[in-house]
Amino acid sequence: MKKLLYGAICMILFVSLTACGGGTDKDTTKNNDTTNKTEQNDSATNTAADGEKVFQGTCAACHGNDLKSGYAPDLDKIGSKLSKNDIVKIIHNGKGQMPKQNLSDADANAVAAWLAAKK
Repeated sequence: MKKLLYGAICMILFVSLTACGGGTDKDTTKNNDTTNKTEQNDSATNTAADGEKVFQGTCAACHGNDLKSGYAPDLDKIGSKLSKNDIVKIIHNGKGQMPKQNLSDADANAVAAWLAAKK
């Protein structure tokens, strides 16, 4: 019985520690830009749907699919408290117990724009 309880606690701890660290990895090597201008323009014009999609894949594990049912702070009215730029800074730098997220600038901006509209 003790082994089962210990195993369950370890699994919960493992899942909670890895859930909020998702996202894409940034390439830190020298710039080998092989994208064309069309691809760059597409990523710069992310829509609110893109922001919600990135949120669901990266942030919802901690903040909840509905922006308020997770164990992390509620985000359902975050736009009334923080600007889009403030939200981008928090995504890139972290705040409190939230670690910095490894999102591209385009993805971070899309999520921030989507969240800033939540008032």
